[in-house]
Amino acid sequence: MIRTAILGASGYVGGELLRLLAAHPQFAAAKLFGDSKAGQKLGAVHPHLAPAFPDAIVERFDDGGFDGIDIVFAALPHGHSQRLASMILGKGIPFVDLGADFRLDHAATYERWYGHPHEAPELLGSFVYGIPELNRDAIRNARAVAAAGCYATAAILALRPLVEAGVVEPESIIVDAASGVSGAGREAKEATGFSTVDGSFSAYGLLNHRHTAEMEMALGARVLFTPHLAPMTRGILATCYGTATRACDPIEALHAAYDAEPFVHVTADPPATKWVSGSNGVQLTARYDERTGRVLALSAIDNLGKGAAGQMIQCANLMLGLDETAGLTSIGVFP
Repeated sequence: MIRTAILGASGYVGGELLRLLAAHPQFAAAKLFGDSKAGQKLGAVHPHLAPAFPDAIVERFDDGGFDGIDIVFAALPHGHSQRLASMILGKGIPFVDLGADFRLDHAATYERWYGHPHEAPELLGSFVYGIPELNRDAIRNARAVAAAGCYATAAILALRPLVEAGVVEPESIIVDAASGVSGAGREAKEATGFSTVDGSFSAYGLLNHRHTAEMEMALGARVLFTPHLAPMTRGILATCYGTATRACDPIEALHAAYDAEPFVHVTADPPATKWVSGSNGVQLTARYDERTGRVLALSAIDNLGKGAAGQMIQCANLMLGLDETAGLTSIGVFP
């Protein structure tokens, strides 16, 4: 078995990673690090995982924590991986990072969107941006992958084929996307508590949400992005707009890009987040509006699945020469 270590095992993404690893034919969860829950049994932190990991303990990380480890998954807040990446890469251990630390190409871009200087700019070129549908060959040959952000994954997969096909103006793109509350993380916050969110729908991060930088980098476009918080636990629905360069059938571009992809399904119907809940799947559709001269594209993903833990495992499968789909499904849990 391939021994894995998880940094941030006590959070929602860490829990989803462990749920998926429990069904993976070749990965074994060997080390579970989570400082806030250190010393607790995993079953107390994630009760749904107790049957799969009855004896597992969440540990506090130390420098010897990666001894005997074959791959590291990090699900930490941005800024933390910058302090660990040099040590992990120095040990020669493959590394899949979900934080924002190494997603962007340039330290100046990181500082512009995250508000502080990058602590390890010399390592930015060591990481491959982790959306397999875009960078499969590079991920397959990588030792370090920066898995894409959840909003960015949804929007990029919807828009990239349209930009590459030249059917939308790259300077005209608008993305409105709504996420479930789990995207805000496990830490209790008033803004994401039940009484605040239930029965409400709100926008946030106006004009400056950090995933904008990823979208612009991957699309080679200018993007106006507005995220929204939806009263649901999981899922992202991204509604994307762009000015059409000509009359077109944009769904053809999506079919051409994704019909051979194991986790992307192009549909004539507007997708719903329930269709992909609990999965690594993506459901996409698109329309050309002759009346306004615009293209509309829709994308549904699970923010904890394809937007986080599922995509991390998909990348790791590629990095280690495994079947890309191992331990993953495109089939959602419904209802």
